[in-house]
Amino acid sequence: MSEVSEKTLVLNAKQVSQKIRRIAFEIYENNFSEKVVVLAGLEGQGYEFAKILEKELKSISTLDTLLTKVSLNKFASTQSEVSLDVAVKDLKKKSIILVDDVLNTGRTLAYAMKPFLEIEIKKIEVAVLVNRSHTLFPIVPTYSGFELATTFNEHVEVKLGKNAAVYLR
Repeated sequence: MSEVSEKTLVLNAKQVSQKIRRIAFEIYENNFSEKVVVLAGLEGQGYEFAKILEKELKSISTLDTLLTKVSLNKFASTQSEVSLDVAVKDLKKKSIILVDDVLNTGRTLAYAMKPFLEIEIKKIEVAVLVNRSHTLFPIVPTYSGFELATTFNEHVEVKLGKNAAVYLR
């Protein structure tokens, strides 16, 4: 195996599950009085993470959730349009939790907020499974499963589902 492709297991499936459950409890604790909490997952792993969070929230609480997918080009976020798979009017005066698997520089999450800033909302919070803490944008997660100090050259890989795991390459 070459040095570039070697990966180190950071979190196994059980640990990933525990982190997600803990985040769900924190979301519930901070939003128990809300009528509806919007889980806005960034397309890809962020949306998958949001779906798992929604399932966990339903298993521990009576909190109503609205799941939406946030679509944007992560590699050209300044040039791409940000779209949601629900009507923006349905989000008015709601609490939004923007969900992604990994927070690196904060750029993608900052641009993903655009549609929510165009309407009146209660608040925006951020939930991530892994926070790399390389913030170049003023994005700090409200809910973070795991803080991981990395170099810019390292890559964090998150696998969700049956064989959930977090790897560092």
